Parts: sequence; structure tokens; C-alpha cells
Amino acid sequence: MSADEAAFAALTRKISREAGLSLHAYKDKCLRRRIAVRMRACGVQTFAAYQTVLDGSPAEYERLKDAITINVTRFYRNADTWNLLRSGFLNDICGGAGEVRAWSAGCSSGEEPYTLALLMAEHFDRQGRPDRLNMVTVDATDIDRDCLEHAQVGRYRREALADVPADLATRYFETDGDRFRIIERVRRRVFVRSLDLSSEPPLRRDYQLIMCRNVVIYFERATQERVFLAFAEALAPGGILVLGKVESLFGLARERLSLVDPRERVYRRTA
Repeated sequence: MSADEAAFAALTRKISREAGLSLHAYKDKCLRRRIAVRMRACGVQTFAAYQTVLDGSPAEYERLKDAITINVTRFYRNADTWNLLRSGFLNDICGGAGEVRAWSAGCSSGEEPYTLALLMAEHFDRQGRPDRLNMVTVDATDIDRDCLEHAQVGRYRREALADVPADLATRYFETDGDRFRIIERVRRRVFVRSLDLSSEPPLRRDYQLIMCRNVVIYFERATQERVFLAFAEALAPGGILVLGKVESLFGLARERLSLVDPRERVYRRTA
């Protein structure tokens, strides 16, 4: 075994032990690539040096876990975030009489934007205004072709619904063979398309809500600052940005956005 292989093996054993991940289920090539993303973000070049970073930063374990499981997603994942939107912020976002525009940036296979659309449907249904859903546009973007194709089809295994509250699952999902789909009137409010956050501009500049969770952490700092500023400029005044729990806003975007919920990483654009 080479020195590099030995260092990689030692690192993966440490990650398995400390982060509770079963890394034997992953191909070495995949692990190396995803660990390398975090190593570059931390400015280190060797597996041994990255072990030192992990020893000094419990938060880095969370970022690494997200990097390794980046394409693993479910409906209503991280329920606290969705519950916060459901109980509070959607009242502001959906409270006007005009169009409602939202963006799921880094949508993976579609569970996040469809969750968002169904919560908006529930909001309007509770108010006795179901037709207001026709004024909703949820843009869902990613660069992974396979994920985008999956999101376009919109058929999911039962386990993808494991975190969805029972009342929502009953009202807003239908069976499709051995899979499940969001009901049609909700599904057609989600518009799936390819967009590279690191190099392409937002589709709009009047969003009331942008969700980008556990995506920007994989970019180098200069790109992160550029993307955060693009989000700030793509929000309408008073619009909401939701980041992942291990992400923090920095750069010029901090002058445009105020932190309104530290735990769930929710920011609001000032006027």
C-alpha cells in the first residue's frame, strides 16, 4: 500500500468512526472526489492535513457529510426548515395578490421544489383560495443531467416520502404504479431546467423566495461570494433566502441581506 493509499484509508476510517457514515458503501473514486472538494475549500492538499482540520472543526464534519451525500435527498428533508416556512414565512411570501416566484437552486432530483410547491398549495387551500396556486412559479435548477431528468419525470419511491407529514402525503401525492407523484395541479407549478450557479446568472430578479441548501459550500470562496451576491440581487425587496444549516453568508451579500433566523439560516433582503 502506498503512502497516499494508507493516508486515505486512515482518513476514511476516521470519518466512518466520527461522522457515523458507512463509507464502505461508496466507491473510492467517488469518496476521493468528494473529500477533495472539502480539502480544496479548507486550503489543504494532503489527507493527513485534512484529518487535522477535522480534529479542530466539528462543523467541518457536517460539511463533509453533506459533500459525501450530496445527491441524497427526500421530500421535506430537514423538517425544521420546512416547518418554519410552513408556519410563518409562507404567509409573507404568498400574502400578496400578484404572482409568487420561488427558486430551488441546486434542486437535485426535484424533492425540494416539489415540497415547496405543495406547501404553497396547502397554504392557499387552507385559505379557501386554491386558484391562487396558478399564480405560483417554482424554478428548479441544477447541473446534474440525471437528476434533472428524474425531476422532470417526478416519480419517486415510497422512502422518498418518509419525512412528509401524513396529512400532506395524503392530500398532495398520488400513486403511479409502484411509485408516487405530486398531484398534477401542484406538479405543473414547478419548472425544471439546467443552470450552473458558478457561471450563469439567475433566471429572474424578482423572487420572493430562494432556497439553496448545502450547495454553495462546494465552491471556492470567490465563487461563493459571487453566488451569494447573485442571490441577493435576484430577490425582490423583502424576499427570503434559505441556506443550509452549515452555511454562512459572507461578502457583499451581507450588506443586502439580514439574518432573521440563525438556526435555519434564513435571510431577508432589505429594501
